[in-house]
Amino acid sequence: MDNHLSKAPPETTFQHQDALPSLPVPSLETSLSKYLNAVRPFASEEEFKATLDIVNTFQEGVGQELQQKLLQKARTNRNWLEEWWLDVAYLEVRIPSQLNVNFAGPGPYLEHCWLPEEGTQLQRASINTWLTIQYWNLIRTERLHPQKDGKLPLDMDQFRMLFCTCKVPGVKKDTIRNYFKTESEGPCPSHLVVMCRGRMFTFDAVCDGQILTPPEIFRQLSYVKECCEGEPEGDGVSALTSEERSRWAQTREHLISIDPHNSNILETIQSSLFVLSLDETKPYSSPVNYTNITRAALTGDPTIRWGDKSYNSLSFADGTFGTTCDHAPYDGMVLVSLCWYLDQQIKATEGKWKGSEAVRAVHRPEELVFTVDEKVRSDIRHAKQQYLETAQDLQIVCYAFTAFGKDAIKQKKLHPDTFVQLAKQLAFQRMHKRPGSCYETAMTRKFYHGRTETMRPCTQEAVNWCKAMMVPSCDAGSRRKAMLAAFNTHNNLMAEAQDGQGFDRHLLGLYLIAREEGLPTPDLFMDPLYSLSGGGGNFVLSSSLVGYTTVLGAAAPMVHHGYGFFYRIRDDRIVVSVSAWNSCRETDAATLFNNFSSSMHEMLHLATTSQL
Repeated sequence: MDNHLSKAPPETTFQHQDALPSLPVPSLETSLSKYLNAVRPFASEEEFKATLDIVNTFQEGVGQELQQKLLQKARTNRNWLEEWWLDVAYLEVRIPSQLNVNFAGPGPYLEHCWLPEEGTQLQRASINTWLTIQYWNLIRTERLHPQKDGKLPLDMDQFRMLFCTCKVPGVKKDTIRNYFKTESEGPCPSHLVVMCRGRMFTFDAVCDGQILTPPEIFRQLSYVKECCEGEPEGDGVSALTSEERSRWAQTREHLISIDPHNSNILETIQSSLFVLSLDETKPYSSPVNYTNITRAALTGDPTIRWGDKSYNSLSFADGTFGTTCDHAPYDGMVLVSLCWYLDQQIKATEGKWKGSEAVRAVHRPEELVFTVDEKVRSDIRHAKQQYLETAQDLQIVCYAFTAFGKDAIKQKKLHPDTFVQLAKQLAFQRMHKRPGSCYETAMTRKFYHGRTETMRPCTQEAVNWCKAMMVPSCDAGSRRKAMLAAFNTHNNLMAEAQDGQGFDRHLLGLYLIAREEGLPTPDLFMDPLYSLSGGGGNFVLSSSLVGYTTVLGAAAPMVHHGYGFFYRIRDDRIVVSVSAWNSCRETDAATLFNNFSSSMHEMLHLATTSQL
């Protein structure tokens, strides 16, 4: 048979969706026993005994009933958690999302072709935008390869949410508007929104069925820049998206009531492919210190980004890039996939456009001008004020640990992610003299519409190992034994969480069934140990492995006395972003990073000496 005849057609992006397994409901007994193990490190003997009684009562009583109702829900839903999670984790949350919930990150392109350099902003932004639209087109034509874990296909539904998607505030609860369609489903919006100096413009990225080329995009961006240069700043309506959710919802309703044209502008922004922000700052960064860009991405000018947009591409005046994204419609992995694609393409072309310089007669960008009154202006001032105060309170550092990376860790036959997680915990316990409740993201995308599960790295085994490291009299053999036990427990719990067998989302499901049925909140969730161990979104250390690529992200801590800790692992280094609140006297992001570096060295040394 001819070779080309036997070749299977390439897999399409969403072809496996219908065959993905449903999200399982773990057994009540297993989840409660895992929960007890997880609270153990935070409890005295007395406290643990009290919690044990509460758990047993729950298991023998109301827990049974709630479990049956949850199983019933799971029979008719391929993902029993999906809507609940969206509501509880994102849409019902009332605090401002832009600084508290959004995730942001630095573009890695400064590590090769695009070193910080003035006068390159528009040219690079044109290429970056063109490549981003190519990625949209890959998803639209379903030519983006479906991702897999080994041979198992992963859910790709979140990729529908990357473009043409926006969160819309509601007085009690927000909604997500998604305008994306694949080619087979019908027409999809193809316009961009560009923000500059508090003003907004839009143009179509497709002309006569052809995506605009970088020289054509360059001309559009140059027009926007010329319009804004030397002119007073615009009203900065987009700052409203950084406001407390109900307040923003009310202002938005008021905006629409002043002038129906405002509603059209909102629709244009919501349905756009993405927002491109032309930022006049120069957040100089380097491969070993990404702090300035990461801070600018997460806490930059609120008048040139739309906080509710699923993707804001930030182009800085020194030719560097960043992103900020609403977290509700998708998780970080989707953005990592896009940025990794951009990074590889920019590297392959040396960051240059090698095609035609010809520019078609394309319509000039149209400015989007809201009709505002004194109430809206006053609301914008208020939004900027609260945003600025919170932004100044957020401490962010983003450094590369360059002593070693994945290669050295794997040489010791240890899991690189677990290695980093344990080093982070040792760093925290050295600083704060107590265990810190800790959250690590586990991905559940092997299930239909799966997103994440909580993996709790602060296990009793991890705490025992930290103690062994902090007691000077403890010998290397005992420390190594304790370390391997901690590795083992962590690896097992992570594998189970990814398999839909974690307990946090399960307990949340039981809690929400009770809430929906109008039943009193079970004692399990009122127990002080529940929140002390991190339950109900109270984790002191909120962490995520962003992956093994060049792409990194950052987000704010979950709680005021906590940290955000996000990292990417490369062969020769680990790049980490740490966040904390300045107004909390006991936390410090830079100190945690320094302690983390020391812990990394100690662990590698321990893994080495014990092998002799």
